[in-house]
Amino acid sequence: MADAVHIPDEAETRARWGNFAWTADNAEQAKKVIARYPAGRQQSAVMPLLDLAQRQVGAETQTQGWLPVPVMEYIADQLDMPYMRVYEVATFYTMYNLAPVGRYHVQVCGTTPCMLRGSDDVFSACKNKGLVKGGTTPDGLFTLTEVECLGACANAPMVQINDDNFEDLTYDSMSAILDDLASGKQPKIGPQIQRQTSCPEGGPTTLKEMVSENHDYRGQW
Repeated sequence: MADAVHIPDEAETRARWGNFAWTADNAEQAKKVIARYPAGRQQSAVMPLLDLAQRQVGAETQTQGWLPVPVMEYIADQLDMPYMRVYEVATFYTMYNLAPVGRYHVQVCGTTPCMLRGSDDVFSACKNKGLVKGGTTPDGLFTLTEVECLGACANAPMVQINDDNFEDLTYDSMSAILDDLASGKQPKIGPQIQRQTSCPEGGPTTLKEMVSENHDYRGQW
């Protein structure tokens, strides 16, 4: 696929990340995570440790983070499991990046509900800001990826940028979000229209007596 990630050269990757080790704080956190599981079941910690490692790589590179092969091997050794088992997990979930990404990883849902509700407009907004699927902008700020369902179908179309969801998008609101991020501002997280989470736009349509006068339906409680 033209927008598939490009895995970096292995020799360069090993030269950069071959000596990966937890920071002191992350080493302590890794111990806590592993301790959640019974003896002999420490492999169950693979997902949170992959996330922790990706965040450490992100902190070191000032990006959203990714998982170089030596980093995954490091986790496999710590959990006493075959490297391939770790790699299988990392390649299954789109939350794990197998190649370097920018500071903001823009993951656009292109599954049917979002497509029917306007994900093409979201992609157009990204394209007109210089983002290309599968690529990172020259300034290293944005990486654009098309992903499958992110579980917010009632708020379609939506994107996930790093740890945050931005929902009920239009061409204009997506453009504004990218502009805010590029200028160092924090855009509004969640629905980009006047509704709370996935409740009806404009306010409740049922059980109105349960909404007190002190509740602002737009999310100010």
